[in-house]
Amino acid sequence: MKISEIRDMKTDELHGELDRLRRHLFDLRSQAVTEKLQDPTLLTKAKRNIARVFTVLSERGEDSVEQKQYHMEALASHRKG
Repeated sequence: MKISEIRDMKTDELHGELDRLRRHLFDLRSQAVTEKLQDPTLLTKAKRNIARVFTVLSERGEDSVEQKQYHMEALASHRKG
């Protein structure tokens, strides 16, 4: 994912993308432990994409991104249950 694509996203979309990328990274780490990864560079690429999203969010003046992510996850799990 290119930085220009990330900058074109709205802030809410960036939070959703950050959540998606973190889940993807978790899945990749699980695959790396349990089975052989087809492409080991995917771990590095996922981490860099997460860093790009954090960079754009900080450029936009978003503070406490981690806290907002946990809040969004809590709301989502509350709605399911």
